[in-house]
Amino acid sequence: MILDTVGMFDAAAAFPEQLARALDVSKRAIDAVSLPAHEEIANVVLVGAGAAGNAGALVLEAVGPTIPVPVVVHRGYGVPNFVDESTLVIAISFDGNTSETVEAAQDALADGAVVVCVSGGGELQEWALTNGLVHLPVMPDAPVDRAALGSLSVPVLLLLERVGMYPGAEAWIEAAISQARVRRDELITEENIARRLARRLGRSFPIIYGGNGPGGAVAEYWKTQFNQNAKVAAFSNQVPELTHDEIAGWGQDGDVTRQVFQVFLLRHDFEHPQVASRLDAVEEVLVEVVGAVHVLEAAGDGLLAQLFDLELLGQFVSLHAAVEQGIDPGPVPIVAEIASRVGDS
Repeated sequence: MILDTVGMFDAAAAFPEQLARALDVSKRAIDAVSLPAHEEIANVVLVGAGAAGNAGALVLEAVGPTIPVPVVVHRGYGVPNFVDESTLVIAISFDGNTSETVEAAQDALADGAVVVCVSGGGELQEWALTNGLVHLPVMPDAPVDRAALGSLSVPVLLLLERVGMYPGAEAWIEAAISQARVRRDELITEENIARRLARRLGRSFPIIYGGNGPGGAVAEYWKTQFNQNAKVAAFSNQVPELTHDEIAGWGQDGDVTRQVFQVFLLRHDFEHPQVASRLDAVEEVLVEVVGAVHVLEAAGDGLLAQLFDLELLGQFVSLHAAVEQGIDPGPVPIVAEIASRVGDS
C-alpha cells in the first residue's frame, strides 16, 4: 500500500485537468480587469519563492524566445534596484502568505511599479485588494504548492499575452494540455517509465542536467521534486555552463561516484545545436563515472508543452522514488520548521 497522506499521486495524475481549469478561470479573471498597455512596460519582474519561483522560471523560459523586454525571476526579499514605474511586477504565491513575496510586492509598489498579484488568497490578495491592485486567482486544485505548477503558471502566461508580451499563449497552453494528457496516461500504467526509473535509482543520489535555459529550469524543478517528495539530496545544472566547470569534478573518484550517483539528462527539441552536441559529449563522459545515465526526451507541440511534459515526468519519478524508500511524499516538516525558526510561520 502506498503511503500518500495528502494525495500527491492523485494531484500529479490530475495535472492536465489542473492546466485546463487554470486556463478557463484565468481567462475570465483577466477579462474582468484593466492592465497596463504594452508600450508602458520596459521590463518584467516575476516574484516568487519555492514552487512559485519554479513557476516563474518556467514562464521565463516559455516566453523568452518572443518577449520584447527583459524578464527577471526574483526569488527573495525586496526587489531589484532597477524596478520603477516602467516595471511590471507579477507577485506569485500559492497561498498568498509567502513572506518573501509579500515583502517584495510591497517594495515594488513603493518604487512605483505596476504590481499584479497572483495567489490563492492569503495576505497577498488582501493587500492587493486594499491597494486597488489587480489580483488573479490560483485555483486550489493541488494539495501543496509544488503540485500546483499549472495553477501558478497559467495566469502569468495569459497575463503576459494580454499585455502583448507572449502572443498565442492560449494556443500554446492548449497544446500543453493535450501533451500532458498523453504523458499522464502513460504514467498511470502499472509498469510505467517513472516507476522503472525510480527502482533503478534506488538509494543513489540523482543529478539532473538539462540543455539551455529551458532544460536548466526543468532540471531545477526535478531537483526540488526529489528534495521534497523523496526527501533525498539532489543536484541540478545546465549545459553549456556545466561543461566549463562542473564536468571537471567528475575527473577522479569514479569508483565512489559510480556507487552513489545517477544522472538524468533532460532533452528537448529547442536546444541550441552546440548545446545538443555538448549534451551528447557529457553523456559519453558520465557513463564511465556514475551508476547510470538516463536520457529523457520531451514530447509535445511547442516549447511550453515540452517544458510541462518533462516536469510532469519528473514529478512522477520523484513520487515513485518516495514509494521505493517507504516515504510519504506529502509532508515536508523541515520547511515549516525553518520558517518557524526565523519567524515566518
